[in-house]
Amino acid sequence: MADDQGFKPVPAVQNAMLILRLLALAGGPMGATQIARETGLNVSSAFNILRTLTHEGVLSFDPATKTYRIGMGLLEVAAPLLGANPADLIRPLLNAIAQDHQVMIALWQITTTGRIVLIDRFTAPHIVQAAIARNSRLPVFAGAIGRCYAASLGLDRDRTQAGYDSVRWQTAPGFDAYWRDVQQARRTGIARDRGQLFRGLEIVASLARDAEGIPRLGLSSITISGQHDEPALDRVGRALAQAAGQIERSMFGRPADKPT
Repeated sequence: MADDQGFKPVPAVQNAMLILRLLALAGGPMGATQIARETGLNVSSAFNILRTLTHEGVLSFDPATKTYRIGMGLLEVAAPLLGANPADLIRPLLNAIAQDHQVMIALWQITTTGRIVLIDRFTAPHIVQAAIARNSRLPVFAGAIGRCYAASLGLDRDRTQAGYDSVRWQTAPGFDAYWRDVQQARRTGIARDRGQLFRGLEIVASLARDAEGIPRLGLSSITISGQHDEPALDRVGRALAQAAGQIERSMFGRPADKPT
């Protein structure tokens, strides 16, 4: 998530990651030609990468069917993460966003009882920030996360209005404006709250869903109004959406192309 200016990626590593992600999402064996086609690589390059990954034990090769799949060697790399606290795995990702964009990032758990609960926060040093205590609870339809929540579940207008009406807004946006924000969040995965839930606070949010499409975690940037201009807040929103997608894939096994 850090600034990539001046960074030059290594194509072979990028291509290897394309192959690993494809096989992980496929959940079964694939042949070299199919892998090359679906990753956009030429067959020769794909074959060389596949042989290298197989040699390292990251992939396994079935000579009878001439197919590849994820191998046991990947567990050697992933073993330190098994059984880890999910918040510990997410922390470096959200810390990087906070540092890069000079904001405070809040991590919320979305409960089955219609609440969001603040479980962690990450902040850049030397910035003025809102004080929000851990374990703070809000209605699930509140603020920017609430707009993302309604969008991700594809709720209709009536159900969304019932959720909107359950929130105590300091400066209510009005349901028509809220509903327009929900429609936009369906397209972008990002929502904004402009001092409406809490006066003087700008909130930008996205959320991570599990493999079944159920919202599980909310990610929000909470800043004092006027601290950041609109382009800066747009960049924060994109960073949060990318982080949410990474959390969905790595923690919840949600395919990147799975529809909402």
